[in-house]
Amino acid sequence: MVGTGAFLLMATACAGQDMPTSQPAGGVSTAPTGSVSTSPSASPSPGDPVVPQPTPNPPGKPRLTVPEGSTPVPPAKIDASALPAGFPREVWTSNGGTILDIRAQEGGCGHALGEAAEQAGDHVVVNLSETKAQTGQMCTMDIRYPVISVALAAPLDQRTVVLKTTPPK
Repeated sequence: MVGTGAFLLMATACAGQDMPTSQPAGGVSTAPTGSVSTSPSASPSPGDPVVPQPTPNPPGKPRLTVPEGSTPVPPAKIDASALPAGFPREVWTSNGGTILDIRAQEGGCGHALGEAAEQAGDHVVVNLSETKAQTGQMCTMDIRYPVISVALAAPLDQRTVVLKTTPPK
């Protein structure tokens, strides 16, 4: 009985202490809900932290959002009939139509890839694939939908985007 009382006393005392909270990988933490006010400054001071500016999505590098200023390709100009059911069917253009920003699908340890396999006068064929996980590597069982960029030799203009999948690489 004394042992149980001592255990409960110790557990209660530990529960009242502030415990450090964990942060997601990369040191990014979520801000508490509520409003945050900042005062504008004309120019950064030498001691101010450097805030990274958004950069264009280079071809082959996935991201979660569509690059700012991208233009959606009309659904009538997207041929996604070769894609599996449930695969995203969203395409945008950027950089004057020379970059296709495509919502892809990846999972676990894989990363989405895209390649302009054919660029004809009336259509562009884009092969979508995923990197293959290394043998013996443990991977999560999740599905993500990043935006990947594929460079074109000439602006898309009125050409149709044909989306296909290829085996993992």
